[in-house]
Amino acid sequence: MKGKKERIILGIDPGTIVMGYGLISVSNNKPQFLAMGIIELSKLGDHYLTLKRIFERISGIIEEFLPDEVAIEAPFLGVNAQVMLKLGRAQGVAMIAALSRDIPVTEYSPRRVKQSVGGSGSASKDQVAEMLHRILKIPESVKATKYDATDALAVALCHYFQSSNPLSLGDRVNRNWEDFVRNNPDKVHR
Repeated sequence: MKGKKERIILGIDPGTIVMGYGLISVSNNKPQFLAMGIIELSKLGDHYLTLKRIFERISGIIEEFLPDEVAIEAPFLGVNAQVMLKLGRAQGVAMIAALSRDIPVTEYSPRRVKQSVGGSGSASKDQVAEMLHRILKIPESVKATKYDATDALAVALCHYFQSSNPLSLGDRVNRNWEDFVRNNPDKVHR
């Protein structure tokens, strides 16, 4: 993103009944709310039609907002293997919608998203939604949306926070400032 003043991040909360999406724009290192919503999938019945619908809707959102990056929440380990399989497929289809347009995708665990936005890995959905409204100043008219949408918006904001942290930039892992200095000599002035 060098030289680019604004970037758009699409966050996705994968689901097979309801999938959430949220978009932020970042200009001058300040995140701003763009949009959020849900994709209703419960009435489709057939899992393969659901996957097709996910691809079509995510592709449409990408065409409308032209995001530079996509951040997606990883399915959390549940007790039902079938549910995990279906969620993984839904997540994969959403990823392919972005990757087919050469948009980079980053995955975050639910705990990382809650920690990044809500301050704690065990923050409630209400706490995360409240922090989003405070940080992004979401208009009152949008506040009545489902948690799937705010969860997706939290994923986008988490990605912004993670990618703005100098310890997490680049392809190499920077575990501390010493690693950052070693991996980024061009950014260090002595």
